[in-house]
Amino acid sequence: MMQKFILPKECIDNNKAVIKGQDAKHIYRVLRLKPKDPIHLTNGEGMDYEGHVLSTGPGMVEVFLTGEHPSITESRLRLTVCCGMLKDKKMDLVIKHLTQLGIVEWIPFFCERAIPTPDSNRLLKRTDRWHTIAKESIKQCQRSCLVTIPEPKKFQDVLELSESFQQKIAFWEKSTHPLTQLPPTPSDSRVIVLIGPEGGFTEQEINLAREKGFKAYSLGPRILRAETAAICATTLIQHLLGDI
Repeated sequence: MMQKFILPKECIDNNKAVIKGQDAKHIYRVLRLKPKDPIHLTNGEGMDYEGHVLSTGPGMVEVFLTGEHPSITESRLRLTVCCGMLKDKKMDLVIKHLTQLGIVEWIPFFCERAIPTPDSNRLLKRTDRWHTIAKESIKQCQRSCLVTIPEPKKFQDVLELSESFQQKIAFWEKSTHPLTQLPPTPSDSRVIVLIGPEGGFTEQEINLAREKGFKAYSLGPRILRAETAAICATTLIQHLLGDI
């Protein structure tokens, strides 16, 4: 399958597009595309483009666009997944796989059992890295919308921003409600999911979430690692409410 490149819409002018930076270098040195070779692009906002290469170089690739159409690879479910902060590589793994599963937003947060808050510079670098990982996953799985990733928030702030969602789900190992009891929602609904850190949520945190309209569900009798729970929960919700 042909690789899809993400190009900001300001780089697209009528039937012409210009690719610069690392993507241009990859097209020129690795893929070795030549004039007239076909190429696929997306603007990162749900619109896909077909075209062919006009010219190539290590710093810039020019493309002639022959068609455009709304993406067919984006989930109809508007799914936001919020994850308690874990160690670096575990969070990298989570955002890589959740992006492939079709989420629209990923919100890391700090809570009682999350890792300690790093300094602001390190936090900024981690957030930038997550954006890079998500972008590469989008290209790999042929998606057409960039995933929104804010800097990590406080747990209470996540609860406050949940007001605009139609369905609110929290996963908690002490819950007795299986996910099969999840009520159906319209396919274009906004759904928000809470996944705890290693050690899970405290009972007080779950009670605070319930006060904001979240319902706690179980992922079964086995205790899953936090990163496994995030991937498992997202897959199941996409199966029950989305397009998997």
